[in-house]
Amino acid sequence: MKTEDKNQNHVSLDTLREEEKPYEKCEACGPGALTEVELLSVILRTGAEGVSVIEMSRNLLDSFGAEGISGICSATKSELRKVRGIGRIKAMQLLCIGELSRRIAKSVRGKAPVFTGPASVADYYMEDFRHERHEKVVVVMLDNRGRLIGDEVVSVGTVNMAPASPREIFLTALDRKAVSIILIHNHPSGDPAPSQEDISLTRRVMEAGDMIGIPLIDHIIIGDRKAVSLGNLIRDPFSEESEPSSEIW
Repeated sequence: MKTEDKNQNHVSLDTLREEEKPYEKCEACGPGALTEVELLSVILRTGAEGVSVIEMSRNLLDSFGAEGISGICSATKSELRKVRGIGRIKAMQLLCIGELSRRIAKSVRGKAPVFTGPASVADYYMEDFRHERHEKVVVVMLDNRGRLIGDEVVSVGTVNMAPASPREIFLTALDRKAVSIILIHNHPSGDPAPSQEDISLTRRVMEAGDMIGIPLIDHIIIGDRKAVSLGNLIRDPFSEESEPSSEIW
């Protein structure tokens, strides 16, 4: 009988059974019956030297604390690789799962949605933005029926600032032959309350849009499962009684 090399990775029978449990449970009860640890175990498939896939999945969730699975979806490759057993390939698997989940969330809402108000815009873009670690400003371009032509990132900033230029915003809008635009940006803190800079940007873009003939319909700030519309400010920019923002999510 061949003696097993002690330096080789070795999976005991107990560990093998532990790693097989999520597959058996999924087959018997469906994926909805699996815990987040078990779902991650199925995706990652195997453990690493000295750590089972179940333990690795548990460590992965624990590493992101209260954020849990949403923290994993928004993590960078270097952050994922800090978890014991997560190497280059497993990190890329997790990054792709996060990206796939965002694309699925968007695709179920339709290829070219017609936005009926601030809530429908926030709903469409929520999953794209709420996990972002840095502020991003996106210009959303609409046709004459209010349908989405396309969107484009016009500024990427720090954790609390993403300076955007009206020039870049309208060059993009003109290039795509937009009839009107909506601005969207995120607050990585999770609190969508507008800053003075947000209000100032809204006014500058609104004024430029009025001159060019491509009106700014709204400016929506996205936090964590919450959003704020600056539409009231746009509709009545000079009224002292006009509320600068209203929560829509």
